[in-house]
Amino acid sequence: MAQLTLIPIYTTKGDAEAFLLYPYLFNRNGDWIGFVTPNRDVYSVIGEFVGTLTNDPRIVTKRAIEETNPRVSPPPTPKKVQLPASVPLAPLMPELSHSLIDVLLEMPEKLHTVDSGEFRQDMD
Repeated sequence: MAQLTLIPIYTTKGDAEAFLLYPYLFNRNGDWIGFVTPNRDVYSVIGEFVGTLTNDPRIVTKRAIEETNPRVSPPPTPKKVQLPASVPLAPLMPELSHSLIDVLLEMPEKLHTVDSGEFRQDMD
């Protein structure tokens, strides 16, 4: 069986705050927090558009959102992943233009686990 590659997703500060095991995104605990489409759009676990995956790799979104992307159906829930003990240092990150926001740095609540977030199912 082929070894799947975990790709660290960095913040502008150079911290690895998420990991991509295509198409799934995981947080630093190995919990599922979102997914990436083939055209690099990033969605939350509930299918809400979050931003775009850059080549850095970072997750960015426009500061002013003109139109809202429609909600999409998320893929099946993956198993929790085992993260590597060490992560490569981040590449030098160019500053973002004023029109872009680093989602993992400024809006991490957009990428929440299935059991948290403002639209989670209420506990009975």
